[in-house]
Amino acid sequence: MAEQKIFAGPRIRRIRNQKGLTQTAMAEGLGISPSYLNLIERNQRPLTVQLILKLASVYKVDPDELQGEARGSIAALREVFADPLLAGELPGDQELVEIAEAAPNAAAAVIKLFRAYREQAERLTDLNELLAREGHTTALSGARLPIDEVHEVFERRPNHFASLEGEAEAFTSLLDPGDDLLGALKAWLKREHGIVVKVLPVATMPNWRRRYDRHSQRLFLSERLSPFDQLREIAMEASLIRMQVAVAAEIQGLKLATDEAKRLARFELGRYAAHALMMPYQAFHSAAQRARYDVDVLRSRFGVSFEQAANRLTMLQRQGAAGVPFFMLEIDNAGNRFRKAGAQGFPQSRFGGGCPKLPVHAAFTQPGQIFVEAVEMPDGAEFLCVARTLEGPQGGFSERPRRTAILLGCDIAFRDEIVYGAALPGPSAGGKPGAVAATPVGPACRLCERSGCLSRAEPPVTRPLGLDEMVTGLSAFDFQ
Repeated sequence: MAEQKIFAGPRIRRIRNQKGLTQTAMAEGLGISPSYLNLIERNQRPLTVQLILKLASVYKVDPDELQGEARGSIAALREVFADPLLAGELPGDQELVEIAEAAPNAAAAVIKLFRAYREQAERLTDLNELLAREGHTTALSGARLPIDEVHEVFERRPNHFASLEGEAEAFTSLLDPGDDLLGALKAWLKREHGIVVKVLPVATMPNWRRRYDRHSQRLFLSERLSPFDQLREIAMEASLIRMQVAVAAEIQGLKLATDEAKRLARFELGRYAAHALMMPYQAFHSAAQRARYDVDVLRSRFGVSFEQAANRLTMLQRQGAAGVPFFMLEIDNAGNRFRKAGAQGFPQSRFGGGCPKLPVHAAFTQPGQIFVEAVEMPDGAEFLCVARTLEGPQGGFSERPRRTAILLGCDIAFRDEIVYGAALPGPSAGGKPGAVAATPVGPACRLCERSGCLSRAEPPVTRPLGLDEMVTGLSAFDFQ
C-alpha cells in the first residue's frame, strides 16, 4: 500500500523561523539543496522519511508535529464557516486547509473569537428571556435569520386569526364538502383554476413533499405523505388561492422586516387556513368541549392527524366562543425546538419549554404512547402537559424515519375540563384540596436555579459556579 505523502511546508518554515535560520543554513543541516528546501516550504515537494528523521535528530522536531497538526483546527474552522452568518463564504475545504497550515495562530484566533461570539449570543438570549420573565421587554438578541424573526412573531401573538377563520367558513359553505373535503377541494381546484392534483412516487419526487407546476397546471404530492398530510397540502394550496387578500393583509399586520420572512409567514398562514378548513371552528370547538379535549377522539371525528388536531386546539380563541387556552411545543429527538404556538402566545416567560425533565423528551422512549404529567415551575406556577411522538413523512426501508414529539400544555387550573386531568396522580403532600403531585421543572437550565437537579445540562447564568474540591453535588454544574 502506498504511503501517505506529507506536505508540511508552512510548518517547516515556522520551525526554521523560530530557530532563526536561513533556508541555506537549514538546507545545509539537512543535507539538501536550498532550492529543494524552498520547494518543500511551498508544498511542492513532500517530506521523505529520511528528511523527517533528519529533522528529528538535527533540530529536535517531534515527528508527530509534522503530521496532522492542523486537523483539529480544520474541523473547528469548518464549524465556524458552517454558521449561518458565514455559510457560503468558502467554496470548499481547501481554503480552510490553507488557513490552518499557513497561519495556525491566526486560525486559532478566529476559532477563539467565533466561540466567544457564540457564547455571547447565547448569554444575550438567556438574559433576554430572564428579563422577559420579570416583565421587562428588551431588544437583546443574537444574529437572527428570517425564520427566527417569523418564529418570534408567531410565538408572541395569540395563535388565532379571526379574518382567516371567517374566510375558511365562507369557503366551506361554498364547497359544501359533506364528508369528502378532499374530493370537494380537488373538484374546486380543477373547476375554478384548472389545477389537477397528482400523487407521485418517491423515485419521481425524491426531495419534495409538494410541487406546483404552473405550466401544466398540476399540483404534485409525494406518496411519502400520509393521507392527512396530503389533505393539508391540498387545503393549503386552495386556501392560499382563495384567501390571498386576507393572507396578504395578515402578513402586512405582522410587520416583518424582509421579503424572505414574509414568504415564510405566508406558508405558516397557509397552514393555519388549511387547519381552519379541515376543522371548521364552530364544529371543532363544540366537539372539543363534548370530548373534553380528547385529541384522539377529535382526530378520528374530523379525519385528521394527532398533530393537526392538537395544533387546532391552540387556535380556539374566538371572542365569545373560546376554548381552553392550550399552548404547543414540538421538538425532535435531539432536543431542537422548532415549533411553538399558544392560544394566548407561547408562555415563554412562564413556562420556557427548555427543561430536559418535560414529558415531551420521555415520549421518545415509547413512540405512539401519550404521556400526561403535571409540572411545577420554580415560581409555583403549575401546568398540565400532554406529550406524544409524531411520525414524519414515510421513508423507504433504508431510510431512518423522521420522528418528532409534541407537547400540548395548559394551566393546571383547567384540569377538570380536560380528559387528561384524570390521569394525574393524587393529592400532593401539601394536602391542598384538588392538588396534584407535580414534577419540579424550570424554564431552561441556564435560567433555572433548582439545586441538586440530576437532569441539569448547563449552569445557571444567574449564579456563580460553586467549585469545591472537597464536595461534589448531584449535578455536574454545582453553583452557589
